[in-house]
Amino acid sequence: MTKTGRRKSERSTRGKLNSPGRPPVWQRENLCRFWRGVAAGHSSEVSAVQAGVSGPVGIRWFRSSGGMPPTHLAPSATSLTRRKLTFSEREEIALECARGTGIRAIARKLSRSPSTISREIRRNSATRSGDFDYHAITAQWHADRAAQRPKPSKLASNPALRDYVQDRLSG
Repeated sequence: MTKTGRRKSERSTRGKLNSPGRPPVWQRENLCRFWRGVAAGHSSEVSAVQAGVSGPVGIRWFRSSGGMPPTHLAPSATSLTRRKLTFSEREEIALECARGTGIRAIARKLSRSPSTISREIRRNSATRSGDFDYHAITAQWHADRAAQRPKPSKLASNPALRDYVQDRLSG
């Protein structure tokens, strides 16, 4: 017996792929502001509004991460600001590219290595029109997608462990 209600072509191939949606360019800055508000003792709704998003989005962020800031927002041994380009730096690169500024001049302005700037432009330029059109939004989207971990942290996925750790940390 075969399933009814679906075409044979739909049953024989893989399912539809979901679109990744709108690139979350602003999300890292907003998430950092949101978690700073939560750390200051504000509710998730108040912290969300202070971060520039709606209250339900703040509740979703809080619940999806298990009440703890995601590990990719925590400061690491090497500073993220110097290791990776920020969205504001990418916007500056896009503006300077549109003005026709050279790579070395952009690098001097941002206090970065010229190889970092040229690599960023080369990797994230759209070439459909034959030109190298650099857009900060798509570049940040690519960087965020590449930085995502494939699995959630243990504390986010295990409520019993999370409760135990929170109880032990609270004293």
